[in-house]
Amino acid sequence: MKVPALRAELGGRVYYVATLTFGQVSQYVSPINDQLHKSETLNDLIQRSISKNYLNIKDYILNQPELFFNSLVLAVYNNYPDWTEIEVQFDGHTSSYQLGLLDFPGNHKIFPIDGQHRVEGIKAALKERPDLHSQQIAAIFIGHKNDEAGMLKTRRLFTTLNRYAKPVSLDDIIALDEDDIVAITTRYLLEEYGLFSGKRIVLAKQKGIPNNNKDAMTSVITLYQANVELFKSFYTKTHNSKPTEDYLVDYLKFRPSEDEIDTFQTFILSFWDAFRTELSFVGDYLNKNKDFAKDFRNNKTGGNLVFRPIGFLPLVKAALKIYSREGLTFKEVFKKFNTLNFNLNQKPWLYVLWNPIEKTMLTNSDVLTQLLLLYLAYPQILNEQEIKKLKNAYGAKTSFTGNLDDILDTL
Repeated sequence: MKVPALRAELGGRVYYVATLTFGQVSQYVSPINDQLHKSETLNDLIQRSISKNYLNIKDYILNQPELFFNSLVLAVYNNYPDWTEIEVQFDGHTSSYQLGLLDFPGNHKIFPIDGQHRVEGIKAALKERPDLHSQQIAAIFIGHKNDEAGMLKTRRLFTTLNRYAKPVSLDDIIALDEDDIVAITTRYLLEEYGLFSGKRIVLAKQKGIPNNNKDAMTSVITLYQANVELFKSFYTKTHNSKPTEDYLVDYLKFRPSEDEIDTFQTFILSFWDAFRTELSFVGDYLNKNKDFAKDFRNNKTGGNLVFRPIGFLPLVKAALKIYSREGLTFKEVFKKFNTLNFNLNQKPWLYVLWNPIEKTMLTNSDVLTQLLLLYLAYPQILNEQEIKKLKNAYGAKTSFTGNLDDILDTL
């Protein structure tokens, strides 16, 4: 195999930058076996670290016409391949400009230091679509000596490249992803829908809202998660089947048709319109000129459940369950919710979401909060198992010492 390349040096290591076709990757790049450890067990451990994620990469290659990858980092077994510089005449000057040809004799073995899953994904994709063999991916070649010093040097590079690789953060997905229908729709709400525009949503990497924030109803992360729940409901309605979590993760990787995006946005607007118009305190919030959330979130009484991320999301989930089970409109659901007490410093939220002694929010109550909202709005909606779970969870949270069969009478 001969490939054109650029030669460079960094950190005392010579490397070469080139491109390989998918066909060349499949033919010439081998799995790691005895290149990093003498121990067969340790090499097996590295191989087992190649998870089924390569199947996701295969699906990405097969389904995304605008696919793109960053460079593979490939080690060449038994040191460097042969390098031949090429002189180039440009603007009256003759130089190699570090351009040349890499020649891989038959005794050279190539294995991935960074990009194991991409390599396996490419190989798997070619088995289904051999016509993709001419697609090209960038590759960086380094030399590897199969002695103790060489193994140590390559292991260090392996861990450096993989330890500091971070997945794309959720806030980056929300801001940039052009395939995820929920991210696309969340951006639409932030830009075009008054309820969630400007200061009414806090842009942060966490779900929580800073204590000094007096404007936001919720965080962008929580809004996205709420919209994921709405998409599940939308998908179930339009496809007559509930998406599994694994299916949903894969589905959000690929951009749907513009018609589906428009239809989902219409569905989601019907939900948030009902939320905005039927909950009276949301109207009060929208009518404020400054410090919009000051009266709805504080450190003395906790404020309103909906203005806390750990209350906002369960409310959305509960509303969708009522919509699904009772066949009501979103307006009817939120009109009923508007009759409930959302003050955190009162029953049933004391010691469920709010600690009145320490003046702090309590976590890990998502399911219980949903069940309470469902029971308070439509008690007949809960089945026997859910009623039992509600009694047990509420009793545990509130340290109830009476007969659990009577606990719901105290709400």
